Amino acid sequence: MLIRETEPADWAAVWPFFRAIVRAGETYTYPRDVGEEKGRELWMVPPPGRTVVAEDSDGAVLGSAKMHANHMGGGSHVATASFMVAPEGSGRGVGRALGEHVLAWARGAGYRAMQFNAVVESNTRAVALWKSLGFEIMTTLPEAFRHPELGYIGLHVMYQKF
Repeated sequence: MLIRETEPADWAAVWPFFRAIVRAGETYTYPRDVGEEKGRELWMVPPPGRTVVAEDSDGAVLGSAKMHANHMGGGSHVATASFMVAPEGSGRGVGRALGEHVLAWARGAGYRAMQFNAVVESNTRAVALWKSLGFEIMTTLPEAFRHPELGYIGLHVMYQKF
């Protein structure tokens, strides 16, 4: 699997799974009806942040991640990241590869930690992956996420100090 910086043309491959994941409303706090232009703005972050794609050996995009400082000013020493895996990438190690890539980037860029602000508690595969990569659940904000099937459920704040 190759993980590389996105190019403008990559959005055409990312948008279909971005749109499907966001519309499902199960894992992201983005508006479920987000349009393509706003989606691109949300996902394709400008430098010094980065957006990457994970490709298989045939060049098919299987997932994407974006990474940047979690906050500005006095909080800019902590990184954050978001991840999306295309359906055809599920169960193939794409999320883990992207997670490892993002953590290596953050350490190399001099961040002191990484924080995920809103991991939906029912997203058990993601929670288990982040724990296996060294993240801890620092707190859970009760009923902070409105899931389309489960109703009001918690959002985890997950953290890893470098």
